[in-house]
Amino acid sequence: MNYYEKTISGKHIYRGNIIDVEMLTVTLPDGREATRDIVRHPGAAAVIPLNEKGEIYMVRQFRKPLEAVSLEIPAGKLDKDEDPAICAARELKEETGLTAEKLTRLVSVHSTPGFSDEVLHLFAATGLKEGESCADDDEFITTEKYSVEQLTDMVLKGEITDAKSIIGILLADRIISGRIDIQYK
Repeated sequence: MNYYEKTISGKHIYRGNIIDVEMLTVTLPDGREATRDIVRHPGAAAVIPLNEKGEIYMVRQFRKPLEAVSLEIPAGKLDKDEDPAICAARELKEETGLTAEKLTRLVSVHSTPGFSDEVLHLFAATGLKEGESCADDDEFITTEKYSVEQLTDMVLKGEITDAKSIIGILLADRIISGRIDIQYK
């Protein structure tokens, strides 16, 4: 079966600081027309800062769309034409004060393919050195360390709901168990 939806027209709805929104009219595989609301996002890099004890550095911050405080792996938006590894290193330093001897690209994921083109690039950061964080002026963040076991329990209890962080925790578990070999110790 052909699943492709051909775009026949598009209308720009909104331009923001982080996202743009378009409404597309498409032709469905059966010939009918439909509309699709698309959030355009420049992409992001997320970091799993993993120390030699198998602990992950997490950041705690308020997320306005959730009206709640969220515990997450460090992450941030890509600048125009920015290499995701550069973004990952920058966000790691800004949000946690950490620098890494080694950044290993693990996977890229589509965060919400039902309505957004955002791609998240996940990296493991190892050989960590602590330093001073330098968060953006509008970011209020604290850094905390947890074992992967503690974080997995928090995911299963619904205390961590951020998708990139859940993926990062699962990848960290595989790194610690040796199923992903990145020589983190």
